[in-house]
Amino acid sequence: MVLPTAYFTASYLRTIVCVNLISLDIASGTLTVTDDTQATAICRYLAKNHVLTLCTAAENDLWCASCFYVFDPQQMAFIIMSEAHTRHAELALMNAQVAGTVAAQTKDIALIQGVQFRGQLKLLEGGKAAMAREQYIKRFPVAKLASAPVWILTLDHLKMTDNKLGFGKKLYWQRKTD
Repeated sequence: MVLPTAYFTASYLRTIVCVNLISLDIASGTLTVTDDTQATAICRYLAKNHVLTLCTAAENDLWCASCFYVFDPQQMAFIIMSEAHTRHAELALMNAQVAGTVAAQTKDIALIQGVQFRGQLKLLEGGKAAMAREQYIKRFPVAKLASAPVWILTLDHLKMTDNKLGFGKKLYWQRKTD
């Protein structure tokens, strides 16, 4: 199934597919490949949320920022919009390697879910920027009024904590390397 490169409605969240990744579960202390259901759960979680914490660092400086995002499961990437003059963007232009989190807030420990990630943040230009902006505006229509550039945060490694699967349950995946 090819998913639209836009806003994910509830029906798409039930059938979302991740590509170009290996899902791993090391809860037992040994590395084992997980089934597609777990990878799909990670993608579904990322698609239903919309705010990430972005951490950037370069030249003995570091900064964190909260960013609205659209998750693109075909690229395993977040699309964000941010002015190039912001501190986090300036640092990312010097060092594309970033880290961050996606975490919803809940008081019930049994419902805690969250993601920690590492990836590469790149400023998009030309046709790629136009397509990404279109995705972003479909998810956040108010962004149509903004002229800020669009960025892609391509995920390299991710760890998800999902207490809905059991207290402290961890799901791991990373991008396949050629």
